[in-house]
Amino acid sequence: MKPLPGVEALPLDVTDPASRAAGASFVKARHGRLDVLVKNAGILLDGTTGLMDLEADLLRRTLETNTLGPLFIAQAFAPLMGKGGRIVNVSSGGGQLSAPSTWSPAYCISKAALNAITVQLAEVLMPRGIAVNAVCPGWVRTDMGGPEAPRSLQQGADSILWLILKASPDLTGGFWRDGERIAW
Repeated sequence: MKPLPGVEALPLDVTDPASRAAGASFVKARHGRLDVLVKNAGILLDGTTGLMDLEADLLRRTLETNTLGPLFIAQAFAPLMGKGGRIVNVSSGGGQLSAPSTWSPAYCISKAALNAITVQLAEVLMPRGIAVNAVCPGWVRTDMGGPEAPRSLQQGADSILWLILKASPDLTGGFWRDGERIAW
């Protein structure tokens, strides 16, 4: 997948307050503003664990990366955004409450909570003209998804790119896959 012109990746540790602050400071110093924020950090630590065997530390680590990290990243970077800005939270179908799942409970719980944060951020940032949405890229062939996943990286990225490049700027507070709204 070729990078888009004008797109710059900024790797940072979403669980580290100093890393988040340094990232926001870097963007402000280098660009003065931020137009698009895609939050794609995620971990899946409990592939075969059942809910009744879920360890507290594993759930805490998963929530810290998959849920709290994206919230704190938004807090750090949203001040750099103006009208027309877009925030995309990369979620999962595992976070859908309309289609409950029992696989990887820490992961699914963390993505359901990320969806709730998406709705909250959308409401808070709507008056500033910043659109906030969640996206389900599907099961993608990545280190996390594995080689058996049916979707390519490009297919997984297409929903994110649609929200950034093609969706109406007033479209906010939704959950999307392949350019279509999906149920929470």
